[in-house]
Amino acid sequence: MISRRTFLRTTGLLAAGGVLAGLYIWQVEPFWLEFVRRKLPIVDLPKSLVGKTLLQISDIHVGNRFDYQFIIDSFKRVSALEPDIVVYTGDFVSWEDEQQLRQLREVMAHAVKGTLGTFAILGNHDYGHNWGEETVGDEIVGILSGADVRTLRNETVVVNGLHLTGIDDLWGTNFNPSSATSGIDPAAANLVLCHNPDVCDMDVWNGYRGWILSGHTHGGQCKPPFLPPPLLPVKNRRYTAGAFDLGDGRQLYINRALGHSQQVRFNVRPEITVFTLA
Repeated sequence: MISRRTFLRTTGLLAAGGVLAGLYIWQVEPFWLEFVRRKLPIVDLPKSLVGKTLLQISDIHVGNRFDYQFIIDSFKRVSALEPDIVVYTGDFVSWEDEQQLRQLREVMAHAVKGTLGTFAILGNHDYGHNWGEETVGDEIVGILSGADVRTLRNETVVVNGLHLTGIDDLWGTNFNPSSATSGIDPAAANLVLCHNPDVCDMDVWNGYRGWILSGHTHGGQCKPPFLPPPLLPVKNRRYTAGAFDLGDGRQLYINRALGHSQQVRFNVRPEITVFTLA
């Protein structure tokens, strides 16, 4: 039989462990930024871009769900890398009301910018309540433009020979992927930005072959060791985080997000991806 003293000591240790784990999930990991570095091989990439840095930032979720000073501080840290190209892959806000526009202006005053160009696409949260307020998306595009960030809305821009295509969000009001991909030149060096990776499973790609950079999932934010995350906002549960070979000449990379839908993370640190073009 366990003595009363042993029982109380064990209970106390378990309670203390639970408190420490809770503090870690709430106050430590959500602000423990990881720079993920990897090569990004692109067919027919111009020699002038080989070795250049392309930075992916996703899902900053500016709003009232966590202290967005973390985003500003992260921007300041990563700006020191002096990236050549910067792409933001959607979900700039966690929309409640118009105060998020003021908050986003404050954050984007410190935006990370590329020496060759800075580009963005919108995510579902950038379309306001129920992802259905087109005027919210337009306001966010205006704020990004004021920060010298060009938003790609089902269109392609050429950056020193790299054709960069942005697809608007699957759940938003301006989703038109066929229009975006129909203009892709298969003879060029191409890269596609698409917030929600579920679009990869749709018949909208017009034969595209190459890399797709996504966000949206946050890697599930909480993931038990050796097990998949229990919560993911996608139909295809395979799409968690990291690189995926789609088996038809397309490659997908899903960023784990810099911000959070809620201020909890476990085994899924916030991420900024630092790609070296190859």
